Amino acid sequence: QVLLVESGGGLVQAGGSLRLSCAASGSTFRNYAMGWFRQASGKEREFVAAISQIGLNTRYADSVKGRFTISRNNAKNTVYLQMNSLKPEDAAVYYCAASEPFITTAQFMDARNYDSWGQGTQVTVSS
Repeated sequence: QVLLVESGGGLVQAGGSLRLSCAASGSTFRNYAMGWFRQASGKEREFVAAISQIGLNTRYADSVKGRFTISRNNAKNTVYLQMNSLKPEDAAVYYCAASEPFITTAQFMDARNYDSWGQGTQVTVSS
């Protein structure tokens, strides 16, 4: 398994931007597909975005398409989530996750396909 540590969360006004980072250690980062999920208070955890091992494939939830961008830097063992045009409904704890077994883009959205998780970072969006 890989150890994941998220950072970059905080309070932002609606329409603003944040960039989340997730630093990985303890294993070969480029072997992992990476995903971002979020969980708002009182709601189920939901998929946000994912990226394949070398970044050729990405997938986004419909709710964030065109506003969020996932990227990775395998030399820095880090995956990013650039969040623009934030809305109050984007407020949640954001988690990064890693999957070492190969998964297809169709499988990106299922949290059960990820075997390592970070502790989460809080994103708050004021209206």
